[in-house]
Amino acid sequence: MSPDELVYLGILAASVPVGFLFRCLSPPVKQGAALLTGLIITIATCGIHTLHSLCTVLGTWLIIKINWKSAPSLSLGWTFLYLLFFRMVTWFGLPQPTPFANAIQLLLTLKMVSLANEVQSYHLDKKQEVSTFSKSPVVGGLSHEPSLYDTISYSYCYVGIMTGPFFRYQTFVDWLQQSCPLSLPGKEACLQRLKMVPVYGALFLAVNSVFPLSYVRTEEFLEHNYFYRFFYMVAIFFVFRMRFYSAWCGAEAGCISAGLGCYPQGALSKPGGGPTVKYSPDPDSVVEYDFKTIQNIDCYNTDFCVKVRHGMRYWNMTVQWWLHHYIYPNAPFKTYALRAGWTMLISAYWHGLHPGYYLSFLTIPLCIAAESAMEASVRARLDPTGQNIFDWVHWFLKMRAYDYMCMGFVLLKASDTISYWSSIYFIIHIIAFGCIGVGQIMKVGKKKERREQGKGDKEVKKEDVVVREKAE
Repeated sequence: MSPDELVYLGILAASVPVGFLFRCLSPPVKQGAALLTGLIITIATCGIHTLHSLCTVLGTWLIIKINWKSAPSLSLGWTFLYLLFFRMVTWFGLPQPTPFANAIQLLLTLKMVSLANEVQSYHLDKKQEVSTFSKSPVVGGLSHEPSLYDTISYSYCYVGIMTGPFFRYQTFVDWLQQSCPLSLPGKEACLQRLKMVPVYGALFLAVNSVFPLSYVRTEEFLEHNYFYRFFYMVAIFFVFRMRFYSAWCGAEAGCISAGLGCYPQGALSKPGGGPTVKYSPDPDSVVEYDFKTIQNIDCYNTDFCVKVRHGMRYWNMTVQWWLHHYIYPNAPFKTYALRAGWTMLISAYWHGLHPGYYLSFLTIPLCIAAESAMEASVRARLDPTGQNIFDWVHWFLKMRAYDYMCMGFVLLKASDTISYWSSIYFIIHIIAFGCIGVGQIMKVGKKKERREQGKGDKEVKKEDVVVREKAE
């Protein structure tokens, strides 16, 4: 493991016991302590580069104060433009930010855009209440506009400051205002989330040592046979998954120990967004709680869901919620395919400027189009047994598609990514285009069958009319 990864591991490991201590603090003390802890982590790991995140926070706060109506779009523009500057600082003679500063900047971008949207909703709800004399039905709305101190506290809250998960400002406020945090579930839920982390970590170290990513860039790698080169991406994506499974499960455990994102099950919480219904538990019944709000990974469904589009739902779930609510609805396109492509483009930009991100993310809409075409033209015509076989083949191809796209995500450079993809003859792109082609051909064939059936029905009707006329 690299020194940076050891630092990440140390912060994650420390956040779990620290979280249980935070349950003992009163709301004002908890807010100040969470801010102080987050600032210590940030300054210790980022140094002077802490100023980047501070500029982002202060800029967003000013936007909200000056024009809350346009704050969502303005904050998105501000934070994304600052991301561009942040990644190109060396062009201006400034020092290269640390990987820790980059991690904090990514999470902070999500938080600031979300905060601007929440503040806009707060003001719109207040206006509606005044005009209709009724309380807003919105779930999880703010009770007041956050101050500068509140904004900075939310931005630098130590929980998930580098690894996520993303959580809304309202989730942060609910955490501060918990009435009896010590009575909320913690130890069992935390252990449940941590129990597989040693396994994921061991698998990551073992497989990574046998299949190092750097080997793909060597001339020797290309001398191996096709099946070896093809299998290598399977191993690389496995290493990639184990790394993030370990990190995100550990990050979720840190949230759970602190009680962040703990809501009654009846609130039907969503990862990233929080409660979706207003829930008032029966005073006489036992209330069951969950931590779905801060769930960032569903390891089982990531591996075993059938479709490419479903795989995205279970991976980095809180960020997927953010994209679905703040980017996808505001895409400058109406069709699903173009909106999905736009969302993937924004996601790629958020991750970084490396061409590999764009090559990978923009392959996702192609794979989604391919699976949709095959489902409509092939799966729909099969019996239950055939559909079951189709789903297993679909799952296998879904995993290979993610293996394939992962290579762009880790190799980063366009030349390295295309070099690897060409070494396996762009197999996933060929299969995807082939599936779309087959789907179109069968779609045309189906239309012809309907036309012929329609003509046949008309002829039968004509014959019936002739027979009736003769009978009369």
